[in-house]
Amino acid sequence: MNRREFIGTTALGTAANTLVAQSPASPGAAGFVDRKNSAHPFRIRGGGVRPHIFLICLDMVSPDQYLPSRGLAREMELPAMRSLMADGVNFTNAFCTISICAPSRASLYTGRHPYVLANPGGGQLGMESRLRPGDVIFPQYLKASGYRTKHVGKNHIGPQQFMEAFDELDSNWDKAMPLIDHDEGYRAYLRRLGIKMPRYERQITTPEQDRKTVSQPYGGWIVQSDGKPFPLEGQYSHYLSQWAIQKVDDALAVGGGKTPLYLQLNIYDPHKPFTIPDGFQQREAHLRKVIELPQSYRQAAARDFKAAPGEPPIVGVFRKYWGFYREESARDFMVGNALAMEVADRAVGGFLAALKQRGLYDDSLIILTADHGEMNCHLAIVDKGCYIHPETQRVPMVIKPPAGYGVRGRTVENPVSLLDVAPTLCDLAGVEPLNRMDGLSLLPCLKGGAAPENRNLMFQTGWQITGNPACGTQHWEPGGPHYMFVYNPGSSQDELYDLNDPDPQNLASRPEHAAVRREMARRMAALIRTDPRWNCYNAGFQMDHYADLKRTT
Repeated sequence: MNRREFIGTTALGTAANTLVAQSPASPGAAGFVDRKNSAHPFRIRGGGVRPHIFLICLDMVSPDQYLPSRGLAREMELPAMRSLMADGVNFTNAFCTISICAPSRASLYTGRHPYVLANPGGGQLGMESRLRPGDVIFPQYLKASGYRTKHVGKNHIGPQQFMEAFDELDSNWDKAMPLIDHDEGYRAYLRRLGIKMPRYERQITTPEQDRKTVSQPYGGWIVQSDGKPFPLEGQYSHYLSQWAIQKVDDALAVGGGKTPLYLQLNIYDPHKPFTIPDGFQQREAHLRKVIELPQSYRQAAARDFKAAPGEPPIVGVFRKYWGFYREESARDFMVGNALAMEVADRAVGGFLAALKQRGLYDDSLIILTADHGEMNCHLAIVDKGCYIHPETQRVPMVIKPPAGYGVRGRTVENPVSLLDVAPTLCDLAGVEPLNRMDGLSLLPCLKGGAAPENRNLMFQTGWQITGNPACGTQHWEPGGPHYMFVYNPGSSQDELYDLNDPDPQNLASRPEHAAVRREMARRMAALIRTDPRWNCYNAGFQMDHYADLKRTT
């Protein structure tokens, strides 16, 4: 839609076809995110209070740690996450579009399936790894409609949209991980607390595939540079949490606090390298007693970590580089990962407590999620990569609506996506972008209405140390089966996973699942044949699955 067409269909239209002098925040008004170029039009709905919005995004969270069906989740101490579940809606089947950091965040912020298919520096020359200048992220809509917008923590999708979406440039961290040694704000924060910079006392490593070379460290337990215990309040996620609280105070001090605030807090934990401070000794001892290696790890070890029957080659590539070949090291990783998640939860808890102290918690909308999952030693692999697997596609999604909505302690099993965050928050703010978004608003569900539409969500992947263009989908029967199907064009191996299995393994080659595989292949064929976003996979899929697909002639 061009500027002339937009003006002719909105309250902005006049006899002279010029913009009226009306605030975008006024009910019934309309505007553009980029007013100079008349780009990214939106409307404002009339009526209703526009609440404060707080988005908290963690980094690379294992489903083992939060899904109610997982044994480890029952052993985790996550009081902040559980308090949000009690006060809001817990979406137990939430997924990212792609389990690579930058592309997933691109989907989260734009509400669109990404063309960004690699992390910055992680793809081949010319591959998109940051958003294009003409793209828009949902905080830009919120800002243009009258919200004050703030950001703390990781960005990772390029600086331009963040420069335009937020009211300051002092937190535009566009790297894969925090540059702690070079963060002057963090160093000053530690000096104020009388804490010296951290160093590792114990680190997690593992023998590599040759069983001789020691891997890169995966982080571990930190002390101060002089060897003294490193307190929790000095840990980096807690620094980000305190910084976010300061930004809340600064924002609400302007104009008597009448302007609605959007703040996003992007915490790097529990992503490796872990930085576990003092005070978690008892938790470590307990977790070492209760954590069990996944069955798929033991099966991989029993075959000397060679490929399983029907395993796509890309899985072996990532086991080579992110595999754990010694049980003791794998346990260390799982314990460290769980502790890093508990450290992150404490940082979230500090932020939520500050909102409550300021009387902001009840009437605000708060989202807690993550950019993607973590293998956590399933298939003897950690981290994530350019493959599609349930452990890396799943994300936590907990949304606490304003108290006036009357919804508390609700659990929703219908599949949802990170794509849904942008349309949900725009809907909440009364903003109607006229540009396309691929997600759905979850606001009706947050107000006590029906659960979201039961959709066959699509997934994809691209490039991470190597290329693997692939796509996948999932299908859920309420109260029954829930499967994920993956098509790898560069391999003859399909993938089929039971999403109700706490240790999902590829079932595609098993005769007893042949009927399910054929049905999921037909669902995939229908999706990629009719949707131009996925049509690039269609010809190859049709040829590879000719025998499975129903013929109309």
